[in-house]
Amino acid sequence: MVLSSLSHPVAVLHMIVIMSVLFEPLFADAATRDFAAGDLLFRAGDPVASMILLRSGRADLVRHTDHGLKMILQRAGPGQILAEASAWSDAYHCDAVADEPCVAALLPRQTFRNRLRSDPDLAELWTGTLARGIQAARLRAEIRSLPRVADRLDAWLAEGHSLPEKGRWQEVAAELGVTREALYRELARRRSEKRA
Repeated sequence: MVLSSLSHPVAVLHMIVIMSVLFEPLFADAATRDFAAGDLLFRAGDPVASMILLRSGRADLVRHTDHGLKMILQRAGPGQILAEASAWSDAYHCDAVADEPCVAALLPRQTFRNRLRSDPDLAELWTGTLARGIQAARLRAEIRSLPRVADRLDAWLAEGHSLPEKGRWQEVAAELGVTREALYRELARRRSEKRA
């Protein structure tokens, strides 16, 4: 499977830094709120009141399947807007959980939309952000569509990711859309092959 047509992680990181500088003025007068690791920023079904820009830390958009599997839909870090599509939704479609302590700027949704309407350059920038979000979602879906855990892990690693410390492997499982146990078995298989 070839994923070479997808953007390189370094280029994506560079674009995120650029976007954070460009969107920060939009949120300059927004209220800020601190979240501890594990705190919910919002829950699926909550009405959308604000657009959220992370100023520090990291938060994940999470959906739980009927089979109890945790799926990470977005990993947002400093300078990123969490749940971009919520600007045009009445309710959130997933949970947002602080993966680590974070500071978020909350701008009323209607203020956000009004500012986009009044500034065509900002609206075009926002359109580009949404397009890159779609590309990232498609990559995640493409990786999750691979039939074997080994293939999913290989594709994920090929995109420039690396395994975190052992206590955070369950996050990788959520990224890949597999159970922790399936990922642990694959990692154990790889370790035993290295020793052989």
